Amino acid sequence: MGASILPLPTFLVFVSFFALYLLPDPVLGITRHYKFDIKLQNVTRLCHTKSIVSVNGQFPGPRIVAREGDQLLIKVVNHVSNNISIHWHGIRQLRSGWADGPAYITQCPIQSGQSYVYNFTIVGQRGTLWWHAHISWLRSTLYGPIVILPKRGVPYPFAKPYKEVPIIFGEWFNADPEAIITQALQTGGGPNVSDAYTINGLPGPLYNCSAKDTFKLKVKPGKTYLLRLINAALNDELFFSIANHTLKVVDVDAIYVKPFETETLLITPGQTTNVLLKTKPSYPSATFLMTARPYVTGQGTFDNSTVAGFLEYESPPNGIHSSISIKKLPLFKPILPALNDTSFATNFASKLRSLDSAQYPANVPQKVDKHFFFTVGLGTSPCQHKNQTCQGPNGTMFAASVNNVSFAMPTTALLQFHFFGQSNGVYSPDFPSSPIMPFNYTGNPPNNTMVSNGTKVVVLPFNTSVELVMQDTSILGAESHPLHLHGFNFFVVGQGFGNFDPNKDPANFNLVDPIERNTVGVPSGGWVAIRFLADNPGVWFMHCHLEVHTSWGLKMAWIVLDGKLPNQKLLPPPADLPKC
Repeated sequence: MGASILPLPTFLVFVSFFALYLLPDPVLGITRHYKFDIKLQNVTRLCHTKSIVSVNGQFPGPRIVAREGDQLLIKVVNHVSNNISIHWHGIRQLRSGWADGPAYITQCPIQSGQSYVYNFTIVGQRGTLWWHAHISWLRSTLYGPIVILPKRGVPYPFAKPYKEVPIIFGEWFNADPEAIITQALQTGGGPNVSDAYTINGLPGPLYNCSAKDTFKLKVKPGKTYLLRLINAALNDELFFSIANHTLKVVDVDAIYVKPFETETLLITPGQTTNVLLKTKPSYPSATFLMTARPYVTGQGTFDNSTVAGFLEYESPPNGIHSSISIKKLPLFKPILPALNDTSFATNFASKLRSLDSAQYPANVPQKVDKHFFFTVGLGTSPCQHKNQTCQGPNGTMFAASVNNVSFAMPTTALLQFHFFGQSNGVYSPDFPSSPIMPFNYTGNPPNNTMVSNGTKVVVLPFNTSVELVMQDTSILGAESHPLHLHGFNFFVVGQGFGNFDPNKDPANFNLVDPIERNTVGVPSGGWVAIRFLADNPGVWFMHCHLEVHTSWGLKMAWIVLDGKLPNQKLLPPPADLPKC
């Protein structure tokens, strides 16, 4: 399967010509229409054929292409029996929270036979993002890239690449992931792990019965390619490398960074990374593997396998090499860090800095209105089964929490209750701003590991400047947690190991050019500090992007109130908003 940039899917894109007649200025965006038919599709991988939930029968799903400033109208029609909702991961959704997509947070899911139009405008963003299902574990097959091009006439802050290629990492399960998580939540144990990782839906040659399902990136010598990397895996952070080639990181989570070169990169679920690949100046008479495998810090079982694709150089026409079969060329393999190489993870994170140019400034909040300190980690719940032990620690059930609150999902969308002022009995605005029972977070865990349960939120006045420190805990083992915040980007102003020290650590914060992103790894046995401005009214989910931890309750929500001005208020819900 060769890779090249596809033209815009013109059959899906209609321009509002009427608007263009009125507004000839190309700086103003256009309206792009997409249709997502959610349907079952038979797919075979690793000699296993199964029916998967897909968009338009494609796996991975279709690519959304737009420019900064464009409006997107994406009609999602549900032809399957599962409830469906789609999240546009990393899109700011300024005042359009109804289109954000997490089920029971901003909308009721789209029921079988129903449809919903996600209507949003891309404001002040360009780069690589992605879309995925945001209900249960359906995102294992429902995902695809979002490519946001700069406004017309605005160049990249790096040399224009010869071609652009999306590379999206996923996880393949031979069994049905919905059955896997349903069973795990019933038994209280850890869920079964995936059978393979994939690149653009293909596991590659290192798995049994998979050689034909291998991603091939065909390149020409002496060219620069922009690879748009996306980690859509359910439960695993990934190392990635291409043998004998250096990658230049230029963008993460659709934010330009100060470029730096690396042989290997780390990407957590939810994150995107744009890299420039400069090919060899002349035909190298070799083939090169690109591989990805997990970075693992927790105690649980994991899929300890490696996905591989090929980087193949086009041989020169009539050249000496054109008759040589690619199979006979020497094959180079990359060397990836050890599975638990936390020092690599720390080093890699420390290299990321916002570009912070005049055109793309890093507007880090310098003053803080509200400080929050959240523990994130695992815990336990009492066994729900009478006369039967559960499969979690010491006969309990696995759980996960933020400040020891394991989030209980409501049965109707929080945003509707908030907008119509009907929060009573649905959620409470008393989410703890710091742990109720402080302990030595990264030392010996406390004897009581039970979590509390509740649908609690933090309420913020419009334009509140927030500093949030997220602290990993050693309860049931320290572990790296990629935390994703909906509705905002945030600045990663500091990180460290051990327990956060509010008296000493802030002195080392970077308030000049910290990386800005939407998903950040809380270091295993450490902490991360972020700042953001709550300038987007609505209800915004924040959760671990390891799906198993989200299922166990490692999630919470922020409510940002309306501001005083008309353009600071959440718009009313669309007429076709799904009902529960």
